[in-house]
Formats: sequence, C-alpha cells, structure tokens
Amino acid sequence: MSGEKRIQSALLSVYHKDNLDSIVYKLKDLGVTFYSTGGTQEFLESLGCKVIPVEDVTSYPSILGGRVKTLHPKIFGGILARRDNTSDISQMQEYTIPEIDLVIVDLYPFVETVASGASDEAIIEKIDIGGISLIRGAAKNFNDVLIVSSREQYDDVYEILKEKDCSTDLSDRRRYAKEGFQMSSSYDTAIHNYFADDVYQSTQSFDLLPKKVLRYGENPHQAATFYGD
Repeated sequence: MSGEKRIQSALLSVYHKDNLDSIVYKLKDLGVTFYSTGGTQEFLESLGCKVIPVEDVTSYPSILGGRVKTLHPKIFGGILARRDNTSDISQMQEYTIPEIDLVIVDLYPFVETVASGASDEAIIEKIDIGGISLIRGAAKNFNDVLIVSSREQYDDVYEILKEKDCSTDLSDRRRYAKEGFQMSSSYDTAIHNYFADDVYQSTQSFDLLPKKVLRYGENPHQAATFYGD
C-alpha cells in the first residue's frame, strides 16, 4: 500500500490502562521497542515488556509533581522528525534522538473531573499538557507516525496491527491524525468552557460532532446532517 511503514518503536502514556493489553502483546510479539513513563511503564512491565523509561532518553526525571514528563526535544524530536529529510535525520543522529513510530495517549479525564464537582485545584491538575502535545505532534507528522488518541480506537488499531503485521499505510495514519486533532479540539473546547463559566463570561464554545447523515435537507436534492444529542 502507498506510504506503508512498519512500526518499530512506540511511546505509550495513558491515564486508563484498560483494554490496552491486546495491542501491547501484539507490539511485544513483533519486537517493537517501548518507551514510557510512570504508571504506564509499570503497566507495560507487568505484561512482560522491556521498557525504556523516558527519563533515560531525556536525562531528566518526571518533575513538578508529574506536570513535566515527556516535554523534551529528544521525545518530540523523535516524533516530529521527517524520515525523508536528510537534515532532520542528521540532527537526530547528532543529538541521539530515537525515532518514535507510534504514540498512544489517553488524556487526563478533565470533563469527568469537572462533572464530579471536584475543587478548582483538582480540575486544573487534570488539564493535560504533555498528552495533548504528544497528540498534536504525532498527528502533524502523520506521514511517519501513527497517533492513537482514544480508548475507543484500540480495537480498530489492533486489527490493523494484526492484519498488516505491525505496519500502517498513509491512509491509516492520516485518518488517525484527523481523529487526533478532533480529540485535541474537543478537549480544548471543554477547558475553554470551564474557564468561560464565570462572571467574566463573554463567549461559549461548542463542539458538535456529526450524529447522523440525513436522507436529504429541506428538499430532496439537498444534503443534511443532524448534529448534537
């Protein structure tokens, strides 16, 4: 297939670990190199995976109470580097930056934390910074990298890995990039609306995903889509 690439390395940083096992085992069986941090690293190791801690790559530990873990040039360089760009490849070699072909991220549950009635402090800590940056970086470089940004994608990703022997084609990566940017947009919309819900509120953002394509619009020759709940 056009633009087919084999996954040789993966960075996993997830809040929820459920339903990820099948993907991890498939990647492990195919000899993929794992990079990870904290709880996700422990989860991978519990499944028998050999993991390279992100701090071994960056030479920095997780700092500021976990607020900074993956935000480092050696991580984002490995995600954003263009594999067909000789200058990028040269700089990766110069600065010992590993290529990262797959990024699996599950963002902090901001919406759920707001809905729970948690304190403002607790809600602020559930604003994901590293995760959303990983999604955007990997989605931007979909030519070389597959981004998995939601638990709802796990079954589909597993089928792709199984069917294509841990390879993806350009259409796969572009589709998941689109979904990654949608995830980023929805997440930022929720954060904006949380901050807008005060005495200084002047705007409200809406994230309307297509719910159903209708047979026609006001007239039979017109297209229409129903949005919302």
